[in-house]
Amino acid sequence: MVKVVLVNPQIPPNTGNIARTCAATQTELHLVGPLGFELSDRYLKRAGLDYWPYVDLHFYPDCEAFVTHWRQVGGNLLGFSVTGTVNFWDYHYQATDWLLMGSETDGLPQSMRDLCAQLLCIPMPQSEVRSLNLASSTAIALFEARRQLRQPD
Repeated sequence: MVKVVLVNPQIPPNTGNIARTCAATQTELHLVGPLGFELSDRYLKRAGLDYWPYVDLHFYPDCEAFVTHWRQVGGNLLGFSVTGTVNFWDYHYQATDWLLMGSETDGLPQSMRDLCAQLLCIPMPQSEVRSLNLASSTAIALFEARRQLRQPD
């Protein structure tokens, strides 16, 4: 099943909402530090409600530790970025894909972008809007991958 990776997330409620989405879909959530908050942060816990026991959570202190793990497991890294060149609807997802989302303030670090098999974008016709909320983008990407893979509800 596809995996969600948040690289350097900064806003606890976004990560909490993503954790809830991952819990609901039985999707692994990988957090790559440094984080902009403590994992015990009350806003993080509040956004995730009482679903944290159902989150398959993995934490890496930095990108290097995550990359070491990813290389052992395999699969394609798919970066999501407003500068991505492939529409996320047009990509053909595989069950072994990793959906990488960057921080709310800086996006994906270049070192992680360089490892991605593809940089995908979510189209936004209104050019005055710079980006979507991280939790919204993650849900959009995850559910498109699940739709294509016909993963059960």
